[in-house]
Amino acid sequence: MYRPLLYAALVPALLITACTAEPSAAPEPASSGAASAAPSPTPSVDTYAAWKDGQSTPVSDPIYPKRGTDALDVLHYDLALDWSPSKRVLTGKATLQIRPTKDAQSFSLDLVPYTIDSVTVDDAPATGEVTKEKLTVATPVTKDKPFTLVVAYHGKPKTVPMPSKRGDSEPLGLTVDKAGGLWTMQEPYGAFTWYPANDQPSDEALYDIAVTVPKGWSGIASGTPKGQDGNTFRYQSTDPVASYLTTLAVGKYKKVTAKGPHGLPLTYWYRPSDKRALPILKKSPKYLTWLEKKFGPYPFPSGGVVMVESESGMETQQMVTLGSAVLSFGADQFELDVVHEYAHQWFGDAVTPADWQDLWLNEGWAEYAQLVYQKETAHATDADLDAWLRQSDAALRKQYGPPGHPKPSEFAMSNVYICGAAMLRQLQSAIGDKKFFALARAWAQEHKNTQQTRESFTEFVNKFTGKDFTKLIDAWLDSRTTPPKSLKESKA
Repeated sequence: MYRPLLYAALVPALLITACTAEPSAAPEPASSGAASAAPSPTPSVDTYAAWKDGQSTPVSDPIYPKRGTDALDVLHYDLALDWSPSKRVLTGKATLQIRPTKDAQSFSLDLVPYTIDSVTVDDAPATGEVTKEKLTVATPVTKDKPFTLVVAYHGKPKTVPMPSKRGDSEPLGLTVDKAGGLWTMQEPYGAFTWYPANDQPSDEALYDIAVTVPKGWSGIASGTPKGQDGNTFRYQSTDPVASYLTTLAVGKYKKVTAKGPHGLPLTYWYRPSDKRALPILKKSPKYLTWLEKKFGPYPFPSGGVVMVESESGMETQQMVTLGSAVLSFGADQFELDVVHEYAHQWFGDAVTPADWQDLWLNEGWAEYAQLVYQKETAHATDADLDAWLRQSDAALRKQYGPPGHPKPSEFAMSNVYICGAAMLRQLQSAIGDKKFFALARAWAQEHKNTQQTRESFTEFVNKFTGKDFTKLIDAWLDSRTTPPKSLKESKA
């Protein structure tokens, strides 16, 4: 997600850490009504096996416990969305296949107060009410007995505040721009501003998204592009996706297609005002090839970038969302952001933290990948990187605390990026370059499409290296001051 707020030279005049400053069309014809995704008849219990790859083990998030629930495991979202720019109204039909993890007399999902037009559970009419950003359906459910929920709704999108003091903080969720377009940034949550969601990282699901827009407009979403029917754009995710990693954008976009490593389909969506981003976006095959050499094959069947009117950027799965405001910092800075968000496709998207306590597990890896890219392209030295990381780490721990203990009101501050990266640098120094990148590759490839924790990462490192690095990892995640250079593995 985004970039750390820290402004500092890694090597004067050579490396700049990725960061963000604190910083008339003709009327469209009426759209054709709510988009219709592929028909979704209510399946029998046996046919829920079709969505087995969307099965997760949801947990209650310790940082934002009001978002999401551990009582439900959403297997699949089928979203049929229609956007009217002139009316600023979103009309949606969400079909969810859900596995309850507990017996309950009712169940709830996250959703802002849209007008609910209808609710059914396994084709039977049900009562659904939205209060306090929760859609509660008064229908009993049984543990491990899947059911299909269909919610039809409409209304004007509303964003929610971001729980952060970052300089680039902006409201979360589905945002309407001045031209009547849409875009979204939604980490740590905000998907519930455009569809009913179990809006927490531990519940990943499969997705089918259909977006209907007026003629001359484009609808862009996360996942693999599946074609266009008239004014309806379709996307599908056959790899599970956490809700914060979905994206939606609508506007008068231009599209460029390309091929990445191994023929990987890439798509770049931009507006005329974003044209200066295009030369860098077209270097995506180069960035992805570099990342593959470090971390193994790109984990998904397609990739790309969509430009939006944000202050920041986001590693939305298979379709990175980048804010046009980042362009104001120049081509070098924008390139670093592109590399950072692509690195997240391995770290955060393919391997996702089970809860927000372990945000460092996303950002530490993505930041370190970016720093290694900076070091190599600027021909800096290991000593340059070590000195910069230790200096930055010390300042950030003093200001924000250790990366393993994020504060709910200070989401994604620079400590989880830089201090997490400094821990990985220390691990690399302890085991050597070759073994470290073999470990990084194995971590990303062996844990694809899973939710991981600090404990599972530590266990993996110890098993992979044959040494006990628990003390090192704990010190770098828990200490309020920078751990000493001499701290390596514990003796057997």
